[in-house]
Amino acid sequence: MSTETTFAIPLAEIPEGSMRSYPVDGREILVCRVKDRIHALDNICTHAFARLDQGRLRGTRLTCPLHGASFDIRDGRAHPPATQALAVFPTRIAGNTVEITVRSAEAGP
Repeated sequence: MSTETTFAIPLAEIPEGSMRSYPVDGREILVCRVKDRIHALDNICTHAFARLDQGRLRGTRLTCPLHGASFDIRDGRAHPPATQALAVFPTRIAGNTVEITVRSAEAGP
């Protein structure tokens, strides 16, 4: 059974061009802000199981700190050496708050 949780954070916690991770329902969610858009995705690399918030964010490309696998934060698409995409989650900006809807870890990506 799929369960969803919507959590909210202040928009000011994510400055332009930055990222920050949040634990939510058994998942670690990485929230990125690029060009006044908010993107949310799993924080664990599908290739090396490293924490992506320890990597680099350049534009919409997120690079893993271990082996250089990278992901497009807009859709989770993987670039070698990673082959599996990251799960992405719907976001919405409501005033000065970011709302993110996350599926539980048991529900899968």
